[in-house]
Amino acid sequence: MKMFYILLVVLLSFIPNIRIFAQTLSLGADRLDVLLPELKGKKIALIVNQTSVLSDGTHLLDALLANKVNIIKIFAPEHGFKGTADAGETIADEKEKKTQIPVISLYGKNYKPLPSQVEDADILLFDIQDVGTRFYTYISTMHYVMEACAENGKECIILDRPNPNDQIDGPVLNPKYKSFIGMHPIPVLHGLTIGELAQMINGEGWLKGGKKCNLKVIAMTGWKHGDHYIIPIKPSPNLPNAQSVSLYPSLCFFEATKISIGRGTDFPFQVIGGTSRKYGDFTFVPRPNEGNKTPLNMGKTCYGVDLRYYEHEKGIDLNFLLSFYKKSALGSAFFSSPKFMDLLAGTNTLRLQITKGLNADNIRKSWEKDLNKYRTIRQKYLLYAEN
Repeated sequence: MKMFYILLVVLLSFIPNIRIFAQTLSLGADRLDVLLPELKGKKIALIVNQTSVLSDGTHLLDALLANKVNIIKIFAPEHGFKGTADAGETIADEKEKKTQIPVISLYGKNYKPLPSQVEDADILLFDIQDVGTRFYTYISTMHYVMEACAENGKECIILDRPNPNDQIDGPVLNPKYKSFIGMHPIPVLHGLTIGELAQMINGEGWLKGGKKCNLKVIAMTGWKHGDHYIIPIKPSPNLPNAQSVSLYPSLCFFEATKISIGRGTDFPFQVIGGTSRKYGDFTFVPRPNEGNKTPLNMGKTCYGVDLRYYEHEKGIDLNFLLSFYKKSALGSAFFSSPKFMDLLAGTNTLRLQITKGLNADNIRKSWEKDLNKYRTIRQKYLLYAEN
């Protein structure tokens, strides 16, 4: 019997983190014992999508309705309430099919809830799974929700979730390049949960006019920075699995080029290819599918590389972009949309470094000074220990 327990301990030591802490992790949404008293007798507007589920798979909307919470409306971010719309596709208002609760788009006529849209709510409750990347727009929606709360005297509650790309990497955004795909002076990979980022936005005075939001974060338990986490539901149509989520921070820069990263295939953000054979031996053909009505290079054979099983370092890998830039022999014309590239990077420096021929190591060294300053700011807002 003693030998059995020894073998059991040894076996458990080799099980990946995800299998161990998944048994003890409580998401912010799971902590109804903490959340429900905050909502009692209040009129609630939810900011949710398909990822807003408890660990048992119950959608937050259903869990709250089962507990007699007064949900008066839902706000939906990019990709819509169901998470099936194309990237950049305008989202229309609708009604939730089962309950007929109004669903108001925050990716249509307005990004920020209007005063008339929040005047009848007491609390705006945000629960959406992020991927830890500055240009992923759910955190921009969170910013505008907080701003609407600050301007209209409403309380904002954030239900926290793990960051699946929990690193600090990439250039820090220059405010001159602020846009909906980059609203804050943070790196591409900011190393924060949405709850921690919300506290940073509030604490650093980044809301319009330096206003402060009446903010409450329902923190997780059983999670630390550095813990591995796989999102159980794809956060958007083109991030279907852990590999795509992990490669997203590196491959998204290709969106400013004519090189496909697999939109319109079964493996988006897991392949790279252009229409010339010079880019590689692996081939794929983008075609319309859910979340990609008109993918780049639609119907054309793309040649490149298959990264579906590629083991890569965590963080941003510049070698993909530098390799295809050199293979293209197009020079600065490789970036078919220089402006979009600069908005993704949060600066024009990265694009100019690439066109000047700098290697990955030199580019990365140029980020360090700003990243060190950012790390100091980040420490003030951490809710979780670091491994």
